[in-house]
Amino acid sequence: MIFVTNDDGIDAPGLKALAEVLETLDEVYVVAPDRERSAVGMAITLHQPLRAKKVRPRAYAVDGTPVDCVDLALGTLLPEPPKLLVSGINRGQNLGVDIHFSGTVGAAKKGTLLEIPSIAVSLALEGAAKRPDFHYKTAATIACRIAKQVVEKGLPKQILLNVNVPNCQLSEVKGIKITRQDMGTYSANAITRLDRGGRPYYWIGGDRAQVDFGGDTDLHAIHNRRVSVTPVQLDFTDHTLITPLKAWLADENMQL
Repeated sequence: MIFVTNDDGIDAPGLKALAEVLETLDEVYVVAPDRERSAVGMAITLHQPLRAKKVRPRAYAVDGTPVDCVDLALGTLLPEPPKLLVSGINRGQNLGVDIHFSGTVGAAKKGTLLEIPSIAVSLALEGAAKRPDFHYKTAATIACRIAKQVVEKGLPKQILLNVNVPNCQLSEVKGIKITRQDMGTYSANAITRLDRGGRPYYWIGGDRAQVDFGGDTDLHAIHNRRVSVTPVQLDFTDHTLITPLKAWLADENMQL
C-alpha cells in the first residue's frame, strides 16, 4: 500500500494525478489537508483537535497541516503501515532552501522520521521550462518511475528524496539528474501597506538574492529542463565540528 499526501489540499490536481499513476504500482490511500497549507514546513496542530472526513474510498481530508495528515494516517486512518509515502505533486518548485519551508517536503520528512521511505515531488515552474499550463502528467510519470525504484531498492534511514520535475511535456524532459541542494538564499522583503483606518499591514516575500547555481545543483538541473533528484538527510548535526567545539569547552574562558 502507498500513502499519498500533499500541502495543496485534497482537491489539488497534482494530488489526483499522482494518486492515479501510483495505483498502477499498488493500492493507494490519500490523507491530505482539506485546503491549501503551503509553506508550513513541519508545523503541527497542538492547541485544537483535528477532524478527518472521508471524501471518497481510501481518501480523507484533514483540517490540519501536512505533518498532521501523516501523523493521523500512520496513527489511525491507514489499515496498515504503507511501504511508501509520496507527497505532492506540489504546484511549484521546492528547490534549494525551499525545503526548509515546504509543507510538501515537511510531510516527507515526517514520514522519514517514522521510518517510511518517503519522496517529495514538485512541478517546478521556475526557469526555462516555465509555461502557463501545468504538466502534472509529466511529473506523475516521473514520480511513478522513481517510486517503483524506491519500493524495490529502499532508502537509507533518515534519508528522503526531493524530486523536482520541469513543467513541460515528457518528451521535452532532457533527463534525470542526481543533484545537491542549491545554497542560494532569499532576500528579506516586507511590503508595507495601510488599511482603511491608516494602520499598517505587511506582505512578506522575497526573491532568490543569491544562487550558487553550480552545475550539480537542483536549480541548475531545472533550468536546463532536467528532473532534479536530491537525497535529503534529516541529521542536521555538523559532525566535523564536534571535536573543535570540545576544544572550545576546554578553554579557560568557558569554564563555569
